[in-house]
Amino acid sequence: MKILVTGGAGFIGSNIADAYIKAGHRVVIIDNLSSGKKASINQKAKFYKLDINSHDLGKIFSREKFDLVNHHAAQIDVRKSVSDPAFDAKINILGSLNIFENAKKYRVKKIIFASSGGTIYGECSSKTPDENSAVNPLSPYGIAKLSIEFYLKYYRALYGMKYTVLRYGNVYGPRQDPHGEAGVVAIFSGKMLKNEKVKIFGDGKQMRDYVFVSDIAKANLLSLSKGNDEIINIGTGEATSVNKLFGEMAKIITSKEKPVYLPKRPGELFRSVLNIKKAKRVLGWKPEVSMAAGLRKTLDYFRNLGS
Repeated sequence: MKILVTGGAGFIGSNIADAYIKAGHRVVIIDNLSSGKKASINQKAKFYKLDINSHDLGKIFSREKFDLVNHHAAQIDVRKSVSDPAFDAKINILGSLNIFENAKKYRVKKIIFASSGGTIYGECSSKTPDENSAVNPLSPYGIAKLSIEFYLKYYRALYGMKYTVLRYGNVYGPRQDPHGEAGVVAIFSGKMLKNEKVKIFGDGKQMRDYVFVSDIAKANLLSLSKGNDEIINIGTGEATSVNKLFGEMAKIITSKEKPVYLPKRPGELFRSVLNIKKAKRVLGWKPEVSMAAGLRKTLDYFRNLGS
């Protein structure tokens, strides 16, 4: 199968491209390298440095004739979306429509789309949302992700283009940017390995569903042939507090440093965790990497990166 991976130089996209190539598929990557890294691109992939809003996108679709598009290119900073909603919409909504219009024109059979379970459901309180739960995105980023899901339903209804939407929890692992605004595990890794103080906003009791990137890649591999016209949560189904996360990482690197607690950031969710029963039923998928193993692999990656 010939697959386009948008954002394929990024943290999640590059891991997915690797998994596709390992499985014997031909992969083409489009990335503008605004946050992705050329070093993350698999040497067996064909690469185009291009923005997803570019008018030249159609030339690539015409030339390459893709069977499937895996769409991961995005503006991923939730706080940036709050400070500049128009910028977020330009990339995440208009860029996606440019992809979908070309996919329609050049008869792509299916789109796999990276959505966000961590923002679409809003505050989860004590409830663990499944795919039929009410949605309540509280940021322009989450609103954009939900909008794109509806656009995919539109393209399916009018043009027969299949889709699978994967709503991710908090993804972590090798290649995540420790200097960016997204990805607490990467940020903690960068700080802790340099013996710098780790900042925790709020009391650290806020909980997230942390899922390792290789498990995400496996879900995208299974979605090539399964999950047509479905929305599927991809996480672990387990809520882990920021305090526990910090403690587990400190244990691995045998650090006795204490974090610095700062005031809670406005608008931050307290609890976000996903019900993942549908993923097992529809995709035959379940998370395989434990938090301890995933954190160890992530810390090893950043340690080697700095050596």
